[in-house]
Amino acid sequence: MAMDMKKMMKQAQKMQMEAMRVQQEVTEMEFEASAGGGMVKAVVKGDMSLSALTIDPEAVDPEDVEMLQDMIVAAVNEAIRSAAEASSQRLNSVMGGMNIPGLM
Repeated sequence: MAMDMKKMMKQAQKMQMEAMRVQQEVTEMEFEASAGGGMVKAVVKGDMSLSALTIDPEAVDPEDVEMLQDMIVAAVNEAIRSAAEASSQRLNSVMGGMNIPGLM
């Protein structure tokens, strides 16, 4: 019985190492999204930080700043959603759907 527990612990440790590696991999990835037909582009890293924001000068209308703000929010949120989804998918593939308390 004690042998099974050791084996399980070793497997959990291996999984944790793999999960950490995948998480590091995702952190270095970049996810791009755009809004307004490409007028606003946002690039978010896997750690959910915004690394670039590009705004087409055509999108800058002093009469309609709200539309520009909405496009920025939409692009950033979509890039963050993509990053979170990719991170979740990769970690699930490592964990095989297992939920180990204290790991994530």
